[in-house]
Parts: sequence; structure tokens; C-alpha cells
Amino acid sequence: MNLDRVREALDAAVSAINGSPRPGQLKMAEAVANALSDRHHLLVQAGTGTGKSLAYLVPALVHGKRILVATATLALQRQLVERDLPRVKLALEKVLNREISFAVYKGVGNYLCLQKMSVAEEQPDGEILLEISSLEKDAKRLRDWAAKPGISGDRDDAPDVDRRVWLANSTSGRECLGADDCAFGSECFAVKAKAKAQDADIVVTNHTLLAIEIVDSHPILPERDAVILDEAHEFMDRTTQAVTEELTAGRVSRAATMLRRHMPGKLAENFNKAGESFGEALSDFLREFAVSGDEERRLTELPDALFAPVRKLKESAEAVVSAFNSDEAIIDPDAMAERARVKGAINEIKTTSSKLLKSGDGSVLWIEPNFATLYLAPLEVSKVLRDNLFSKSPVIATSATLTVGNSFNAISKNLGIYEDSEGDESGQSVVDPSNVQTMDVGSPFDFANQGVLYLPRNIPEPGRDGPSKEALVELGELIDAAGGRTLALFSSWRGVEMADEHLRRVLAELPIQVITQRKGDSAGALVERFAEDPTSILLGTLSLWQGVDVPGPSCTLVAIDRIPFPRPDDPVISARAKEIDEAGGSGFMEVSLPRAALLLAQGTGRLIRSIDDRGVVAILDSRIVTRRYGSILLNSMPPLWRTSDGQIVRDSLRRLNKQFQ
Repeated sequence: MNLDRVREALDAAVSAINGSPRPGQLKMAEAVANALSDRHHLLVQAGTGTGKSLAYLVPALVHGKRILVATATLALQRQLVERDLPRVKLALEKVLNREISFAVYKGVGNYLCLQKMSVAEEQPDGEILLEISSLEKDAKRLRDWAAKPGISGDRDDAPDVDRRVWLANSTSGRECLGADDCAFGSECFAVKAKAKAQDADIVVTNHTLLAIEIVDSHPILPERDAVILDEAHEFMDRTTQAVTEELTAGRVSRAATMLRRHMPGKLAENFNKAGESFGEALSDFLREFAVSGDEERRLTELPDALFAPVRKLKESAEAVVSAFNSDEAIIDPDAMAERARVKGAINEIKTTSSKLLKSGDGSVLWIEPNFATLYLAPLEVSKVLRDNLFSKSPVIATSATLTVGNSFNAISKNLGIYEDSEGDESGQSVVDPSNVQTMDVGSPFDFANQGVLYLPRNIPEPGRDGPSKEALVELGELIDAAGGRTLALFSSWRGVEMADEHLRRVLAELPIQVITQRKGDSAGALVERFAEDPTSILLGTLSLWQGVDVPGPSCTLVAIDRIPFPRPDDPVISARAKEIDEAGGSGFMEVSLPRAALLLAQGTGRLIRSIDDRGVVAILDSRIVTRRYGSILLNSMPPLWRTSDGQIVRDSLRRLNKQFQ
């Protein structure tokens, strides 16, 4: 690829958004261009303010072939398709002398299903809406919107409705009849979106959809010449989540209701009985589980009390699917669509039951008592990522946080690029090191002059019961000095609740609004309230550690209650750590510490969002300065000026607050 052309196009794109040249952005753009031309993989860490979106979009468009961009968050996906790509499109079309096209592609469940809407009241989901008047109002709003010409059918563009209303009017990919057999195939919103994506230069999608395609080895997304993974530090976790199987009595009951409606008779009766037996066995097991007081949710194997009920469920589901496959006489379009939904729902239960019965060394099985759910996840996904992603096409993986202790080793292992040995037990070799480039292009921000990292030494180490009294007192004093303007991040809901109670008491006489995240709250709405009121404080947990972008006077203090190590009872992480320990390694150093380092770097990155930002990051966990692993965590974070002197920090915050008043 002609690098002069890339530089010219980048200049045009930066001008189109009224930006300014950034050395790190240019360096990254050239590296992406070389990776696409030479067809090698690239891991590039681009700090906050680099402008990494343009740094990969511009060379991708100059490349002239189809590129798939996968993001972890909806916020970034929207930024790309609603802000970045539209703004640079006209500028780059002039430079490249050709039309540029882009599209977003999501899973089928993100679009309205016109066929299901046409018979919604006859479905089990639809019956619920008729019983609750507020849901019926939501359903009417959704139907009115669907009737408007030119709409996308996309959930993100639709009126805000209850989740149950959306589910009653959409369908999953496994339950979809398919455009060729559906009476609404020519009008289908999902089909139109996919058709648009097939011909686009840039297709923007999400990690989950790409992960499902990779693991299933079944094409879902359009063909592409290369893949760009933004927010790549999250891709392994998103892949694990995407392929985690779950089984609940409620899911089985819903499938049984659908089956009785479509195929009444002995098969439906047998499946319903098998479902009821499974539900009763699961309830009985959970009562014993609760009595035992065992906090370890992970199960070494499917318990004897559940094995027979799950086997009967699988056998009954197999009989139903077999009957469906042998009976192809239905020609009515609505009946065919209903058949596809029922078969899809039963088939999912058959697949999940089969996997639960075969769970072994390569998987992690656990139970969630609060939701009466059995889960099954792969122990590791790095091999399937290596085989089905990195061996297929060039991959550019980028994020503001890819290194742990200045090394790309941890992320390389997670993605399947690198292993300690030359190959695994099956003889599958790792990705050729000569075909992988790593690069840190830095950040345009002067972190040492723009921000302070406060590391108090005299606060007791946090325990299992949440922040210590001393940590809460310190937090209150810092917020007082800052005049509000604080994003306080906690690693547990318990921490949020304790801080809320303490701060509302000690700040009661001050003009500081306390905004507290509750379970189920929309993070976006909370952040908007926080940004609009410069003297407010926002208390929240893990969903606020990443993606919060509030430059200016509303956020001059980011406080972190503790090092965000994974919970000891997290089934997948603890299983991965245990396997490494048993192999003679250190699960803490290879699993827990890298995860904590990346999340801590993300949380710290909420402070400096522009060249004008100033402020303090306070980590109220003394282990970061008293434990040997602290240096790895500190070397993974932006290079803020460090101090343990609380008086210096409070004075700095008071001066900043005075400037903004």
C-alpha cells in the first residue's frame, strides 16, 4: 500500500473532523497499512487521545478491500457508524476518487421480526403482553414504529420498550425461518441489513457475533479481507461469554409451551414431563446446595441428582427434533415460521443438554443459585481463536490497554498467538512470530504534568466486607477538596452501597449531588447526569470502569476502592488459574494479575480525556505499593506523577476546584 496515499488520506480525514495531526496516530496508521498490505497480524496499543479509530479506518479504506471492524461496546460501535465514518466519507472519496460505503451488522435478534409481529398475540411471549397493560402500550408503540416507511427495524433506533416486548417481536438466529422460506423475507429488516453489509467497504459488528462465527466455524458475517478488533483486551472474555451454554427450567418450560401449541401429542407431552422433572430436580438440588453453605459455585461434574433428568431431557428433545426433520409437509408460511422457532428452541435445549452430560476437563461447569441456572463454558478459547481467526486472515488488534507491565505476552496468550511452549498437545503450532508485529504508539497527553496518581500507604488492606472505614474517610476528604467532580469506581456492589451511605452523611452540608449506580441502571444515562452537573459525584461498579468519556471540569478526581482482582468464586477464571497452578505455573501471575492490570489501567484512563484535563487518580488500596506485584500494575497504567502525600493531593484538588468555580 502506498504510504504517501495513506498520509494524504489521514490528513484529509483529520481535517474533516477539525482535528490536528498526532504522531502516534500517523505511526499507527502506517503500521495498519503495512499489516493489510503484507497480510501480517498487528497488536497496537494506542493510548487515550491517539485517535485510533481514524488510524485504522483510513488505511482500511485506502486498502480498498472489505474490512470487518468488531467492537466490544455499543458506544464505540455507534461512534464509528454515526460519527467517525460519516464525517470522513466525503473527504476520503475526494482523495481516493471513488465511492466509500460502510454498514453495521448485528445479530438477527437486534431487528424486529415482521413475521413474528404478524402473529404476536398467538405466541407465548405475546400472551404476556396482553396480561400487563403497560406492556401492551409499549407493544403498540413498537407496532406503530414498525409501520413507518424507511425505518431500520434496529433495536437501537426503535422506541424504548420493555425487554419482554422486544423479545415478543423479535427472534433468534437459531429460531429464524430464513428469508427464502419466510413470507416476509423480502421485507425483513435483518436481511436488508446483511445485504447492505455484504457490499460495504467497512462492516462494523460486535465481538459477540464474530466470536460465535469463530467458535461455530459457520459463516454469519460477510466475507472480508482482514479483521480489526477494537477494544481487543475484551475479546477473549466476550468469546467465552458468547459460547457459554446455559440451561434453566424456565427456558425448557417456554419451549414446551411452544411445542404443545405447534405439535400437540405424545412427543410434546413427554418433553413437557422431562422438563418438569428437570425443574423439580434442579429445585431440590439448589435447596441442598443452599443448606451446605458452599460458596464455590463450580461443579467438577454434573451432579448425580441432575444427570438422569438432563439425560431424559436430551433424549426427549432428540425425539422431537427427529420428528421435525422427518415431517416436511407444511407449506403454510406462518406455520413454517412457527415450526422453525419451535425446532430452534428445542434444538438449543438438546445441544446444551448433550454438552452438560459430556462436560469434562476442557470445560467449566457451574451453577448460579440466584437464577437457578446451570452454565457450561470452555476452559480456554485461545486455540479456537488461533485456528479459526488468526489462521484465516490478517488481524489488527488494538486498545488503549493491551500491555501488562509493558509486555504484550498476556494478551498474546489470550488471543492464541503466543504460548510458553512451541506447540500444544495436538501438535498445533503457534502463530509464526515473524507474522506478528506489536507496537505501542503512546498518547499525545502529557500524563506526568496533567495528572497525579495518589497512592496512600496508611490505609488498611481491603477485606471481603468492602472498603475499610479509613478508605471511606479518605474518599470523603478527597471529594470535599475536589468540590465534587468525582468518578468513584468500586469492584463490588457492596462497596458502592457502603460509599453511598458514608458520603451522603459526610457531604450532606455541601452542594454536592451524589449519583449512585443501582443494579439494572443504564450506565449511559448515569454518565450523562454526571457530566451535566460539574459538582456531582458518580459512584459505580464494573460497568463504569471502561468507556466513560467525561472530559473537562466534571471529572477531576477518579477514585478506585481496590485493585480489581477477579472474584475468587468466579468459576471460569478460578478454573483457568487452577489449571495453571497444577501445571507448575502461577495462576495468580498468569490469569488474575493481568486481568486486574488491564482493568485498573482502564479505570485510571477515565481521568485524562483531553489535552486540557487535569486531576487526580486515587487508588485506596495500599497493596499497590506494599506488595511485590504492585510494580507490574503501576507499569501497566498511564505514567501519572506519583505521590503518597495526601496533603499535596488535597491542595491540588482545591486549586483545581477554585479554577472551575
